[in-house]
Amino acid sequence: MKLYIKNMVCDRCKMVVKSELEKIGIFPVSVELGEVEFLGDFKGNQKHDLEKKLQSLGFELLEDKTTITIEKVKCLIVNLVHHQNNELKTNLSSYLSEQLGQDYNTLSNLFSEVQGTTIEHYFIAQKIEKVKELLMYKELTLSEIAIKLNYSDVAHLSNQFKKITGVTPTHFKQLKENNRVQIDGL
Repeated sequence: MKLYIKNMVCDRCKMVVKSELEKIGIFPVSVELGEVEFLGDFKGNQKHDLEKKLQSLGFELLEDKTTITIEKVKCLIVNLVHHQNNELKTNLSSYLSEQLGQDYNTLSNLFSEVQGTTIEHYFIAQKIEKVKELLMYKELTLSEIAIKLNYSDVAHLSNQFKKITGVTPTHFKQLKENNRVQIDGL
């Protein structure tokens, strides 16, 4: 059986969800961003207990097909930007279509209708949040960040950053409050 869970955006989320499942006697076969697979079915109040516990931790069980598809798109993008160093071998539309086994136009229309923004804008927002994170660490230069996130050059990264945040990356580094947004808040 598979469960689809909203707001799983990092490895810590996966650990928390796995731990909560095990506490109620469900031992998952796999736990991925937004998706948990386990053998068997729920017994008694297990599903209700899990649902309540997950909600208290900021997660949500998904059952609607549309919502599950949207969450899968988000999880793929979050994983791509924040965990796979944005190593796309093809363009984003081909990647999403291939991973989800659906036509990109269908995915794009569905995403825009439900989220009120395009997949591309969501992808850019995730990349900008990753740039903010990397700028805060002060371990990489802007050129290194541009390369890491597959920007064509520093100018493209800087222009996109300013368009989204209203400030340049250099100015952002100088701010005391860096105004980062949590990934699941995008």
